[in-house]
Amino acid sequence: IFYSKVNLKAYDDIDALNLDLTKNLTILYVIYSNAPYMGLLGTVLGIMVIFYDMGMSGGMDAKTIMVGLSLALKATALGLAVAIPTLIAYNSLLRKSDVLSEKFRIMKK
Repeated sequence: IFYSKVNLKAYDDIDALNLDLTKNLTILYVIYSNAPYMGLLGTVLGIMVIFYDMGMSGGMDAKTIMVGLSLALKATALGLAVAIPTLIAYNSLLRKSDVLSEKFRIMKK
């Protein structure tokens, strides 16, 4: 929505335009680049809990282990479910920013 309302004539130089176009993209970049790691951390912690419980109880049946592992893997799936749409949004907005910058360059020639 913001990009469709940008008035290129209101800017004197490309640097000011680029600053306004990209100032909030950092948030999306941080989310998409760190979400998989947070999911992986959740998975590792979940697996550690399963191994701890196995050690404390002296053993577990396969069903209990598989249920625990599947729950732990949900953290990775959630991390990817956050990262992938955020990456798509980031790249889409970055492309729009690049197009507006190029239009500005053409307009100023």
